[in-house]
Amino acid sequence: MDLSIIIPLLNEEQSLEELLSRIDKVCRENNFSYEVWFVDDGSTDNSWGVIQFLAASYPEVHAIKFSRNYGKSQALHAAFEKAKGEVVITMDADLQDFPEEIPGLVNKLIEGNYDIVSGWKRKRYDNLMTKNLPSKLFNAAARKVSGIFLHDFNCGLKAYKKKVVKAVDVYGDMHRYIPVLAAHGGFKNITEKEVQHQARPYGTSKFGANRFIRGFLDLITLWFVSRFGGRPMHFFGAAGTLMFMLGFLSSIWLGASKLIEVSRGVYGHLIADNPWFYIALTMMLLGTQLFIAGFLGEMLIRTNRERKNYHIEETL
Repeated sequence: MDLSIIIPLLNEEQSLEELLSRIDKVCRENNFSYEVWFVDDGSTDNSWGVIQFLAASYPEVHAIKFSRNYGKSQALHAAFEKAKGEVVITMDADLQDFPEEIPGLVNKLIEGNYDIVSGWKRKRYDNLMTKNLPSKLFNAAARKVSGIFLHDFNCGLKAYKKKVVKAVDVYGDMHRYIPVLAAHGGFKNITEKEVQHQARPYGTSKFGANRFIRGFLDLITLWFVSRFGGRPMHFFGAAGTLMFMLGFLSSIWLGASKLIEVSRGVYGHLIADNPWFYIALTMMLLGTQLFIAGFLGEMLIRTNRERKNYHIEETL
């Protein structure tokens, strides 16, 4: 079995040598041929120096260095493009993910013919209030919105078939939702496997509480894009048409009411004196703007070309 093991990292110089040693031992014991792709996401410590040393010692090691910190999604995207293995494994570099879980993930992926096997850290060794509880709320919301029943969307330890990582477009902070992106791309055979978790032995976490706020906002974005991303006119056009028609019908009602008053000899009141006149006018203007937004969205989809939003400084 050929594996591509992808490890994004930021300031993890202390853990890299132990992590690679354990990966190498696991792969050799299970007769896996493998390559490791380290992606240095703008580290300011000696992580790149450690990676260079490891690459000189292990022919299986390859690496990408970003010129600055772009984020985990961009790191995964860059490595996904390079991966050659039949099965792609992603994991974090902080040793909270166990390399010893790799054979179980691979076996489940192959035996069940799954597209993705996602890790599930049932028992976590993180702070209850700042990580565990917010994570439970976040995962519950993600299951509700996406319709994909996973306990731990944000677990970095996952196994993919190669065709999945080559098809998904990971951008922004969407690394949390790769299973959702894959499902929207037609790879719906997704499952999970319980994996071990341990407290971080070195360094400190790179993620604060604000990641959950960004996560929920990304979830709303993902829901909208998945439903209307390819056809924005269906949303903006429908909403704009409805609003314009309500405003237009209100204007007709105002005009008819004024004509009835005139026919009865009632004068002295202008249509503009009625608050409904301004409400109707505003609805017509907003409806027109929404319709134009939908039209422009359709034009952008047809003309926009994909662009990478990261710069690779060096590759090993």
